[in-house]
Amino acid sequence: MENSTEVTEFLLLGLTDDPHLQVPLFITFLLIYTITVAGNLGMILLILLDLRLHTPMYFFLGNLSLVDFCYSSVVTPSVMGRLLTGNKVISYNACAAQMFLFAALICVENYLFTAMAYDRYAAVCKPLHYTNTMRSSVCVGLVIGCYVLGLLNGCVHTGEAFSQSFCSSNVIHHFFCDVPPVMALSCSDKQVGELVLVYDVSFHIFFAMLVISTSYIFIFGTILRMSSGAGHHKALSTCASHFTAVSIFYGTVIFMYLQPSSHHSMDTDKTASVFYTMVIPMLNPMVYSLRNKEVKGAFLKFKSTLICGRLGKV
Repeated sequence: MENSTEVTEFLLLGLTDDPHLQVPLFITFLLIYTITVAGNLGMILLILLDLRLHTPMYFFLGNLSLVDFCYSSVVTPSVMGRLLTGNKVISYNACAAQMFLFAALICVENYLFTAMAYDRYAAVCKPLHYTNTMRSSVCVGLVIGCYVLGLLNGCVHTGEAFSQSFCSSNVIHHFFCDVPPVMALSCSDKQVGELVLVYDVSFHIFFAMLVISTSYIFIFGTILRMSSGAGHHKALSTCASHFTAVSIFYGTVIFMYLQPSSHHSMDTDKTASVFYTMVIPMLNPMVYSLRNKEVKGAFLKFKSTLICGRLGKV
């Protein structure tokens, strides 16, 4: 049997072979990536500079922005480079590294959403005990746990995908080294690999969704028992951004990964992949900033400080 080490490089077919679409796609992805970088790094900067945002909620949000920036950067610049140069070759090691980083970071994001749901539960349902429940050591421990689980997930998926034998083709029908299209190239028995993928992703997603759903059941129950209209509004506003981001993220990931490869349409998968690799990291800071008065206030304060500094120099 031929083994996977005999393949030294892969060919990524990309999103389209139409040369007329290369430049428009490059411009579109450049715009999306610019907004992603500015939005996520800007969110991190605001959280670091404004003392009012030094709370558990924004500690998790800062880590979410960091992960969004990183996993978008794992994919988007390489896609833009291939659109610009036409070079579709990626080395075996680079492909494995891209898969590992992406699988790890997407799992970290999954558990960060879970930690944020628990934080919202503590804030709405146990407000008098919130400071003690979400003390610094707990928040740091939760975030470290998210990263550890992400690294383990990256090891599982990359190890399983690259333990396969690639003896028939090295052409990946995708624009980056994701698990399903790489495994589709294998000439080994893919049944075990598919089961590992489905069960592993199912565990991470449904465990996270169980915690998130349970948190929101308690949150909505608490909101319904509130007699104050202002209390209703405040509680809902603290959860609306998180609920919106969670719905977008899990809807796309479930569609992409929780089905066997025989049911995958490559063109449909590419469209879904563009959404969760490029669009979601761009949307998250918008969702949290547009619906959040504290973030808007921090931005206006930062903006006024910059203007005053410039006027002072003049």
